[in-house]
Amino acid sequence: MEEHYFQCPYCWAEISMLLDPSVEEQVYIEDCEVCCNPIELRVAFEEGELTYFEANDIEQ
Repeated sequence: MEEHYFQCPYCWAEISMLLDPSVEEQVYIEDCEVCCNPIELRVAFEEGELTYFEANDIEQ
């Protein structure tokens, strides 16, 4: 697992999440540990290296 730091798209707090480099492309939803809003994460790894990371709010 790899820890990645980024800003929450809702409250702008710096948070971290553990990412799994064994899965090349991932899209999933995690709640912000500060404001509890859902964040859509889009992640890509190539040969175990993080090549793409995007964290978006979920439009309701």
